[in-house]
Amino acid sequence: MTQVKPIHAKTLLSSVKQPDEWFGLRYNLNLFRGCQHHCIYCDSRSECYQIADFDGEVLVKENAPDLLDRELSRKRIKGTIGTGSMNDPYMPIEAGQRLTRRILEIIARHSFPIHVITKGALVTRDLDLLTEIGRTYAAVSFTITTVDDELARKIEPGAPLPSQRLEAMRLLADAGIYTGISLMPILPWITDSPENLRAVLESVAGSGGKYALPALSVTLRNRQREYFYRQLDRHFPGLRQRYERAYGERYSCKPPGVNQLYALFFETCQKLGIKTRMECYQHPLASQPRLF
Repeated sequence: MTQVKPIHAKTLLSSVKQPDEWFGLRYNLNLFRGCQHHCIYCDSRSECYQIADFDGEVLVKENAPDLLDRELSRKRIKGTIGTGSMNDPYMPIEAGQRLTRRILEIIARHSFPIHVITKGALVTRDLDLLTEIGRTYAAVSFTITTVDDELARKIEPGAPLPSQRLEAMRLLADAGIYTGISLMPILPWITDSPENLRAVLESVAGSGGKYALPALSVTLRNRQREYFYRQLDRHFPGLRQRYERAYGERYSCKPPGVNQLYALFFETCQKLGIKTRMECYQHPLASQPRLF
């Protein structure tokens, strides 16, 4: 059972190195440390992030709304705020904490744009706020690595099923919210088949998704690698040894035939009318010359 502990953060927003060609962010925020989704491949489990018990404990930044209100009041550059890079803003405890909702209320009040990255179907609860923020800019990217619910139960055991995420996407899209997927990571010999890739993209198109952002590989390092290999031993006996032979201590683990997989991705997206880059927020004055 996950332990939940409140903490006080000193700062909330961090600046994103520009330009951010993936997600269109200028600022990033994380409301929690640790995650309840327990995805076996999660990079945030790595030792470099200094989260002592990533799977057993979630730290909640209970003063985040006050911090964000003050920090946004001082921001002179209006750019997209991202949330969901280190942990999921819609993990199960959010149903009771309502911290993400309070953050969205503040972002709406300051008229800042938002990009939410999530596996959480709970995001539909906040459709009213996303619609309000959407007058400036709002995007919701669902991470979907497979549409096979049974496989997802093994590799993303604490997250809503892909079928639930796709239904949430459909509800957002029907309401006019800009939505698509983060297709990352792709696990060699688990989710790297052409059949899986096509099924994901076809399901996204059928659910109203407008874009797919691909990173067709998986990263592995120190503590993350050990955890991932233990889960391979549990759910995919013999596959650990295959990873060890193919990748050793490498950080980036690309599937065999990755170039062909990317070619299939772009070809399928073109056929389905799915963009492979997001339409990002542009400040109304961004194209005007600077005045000195």
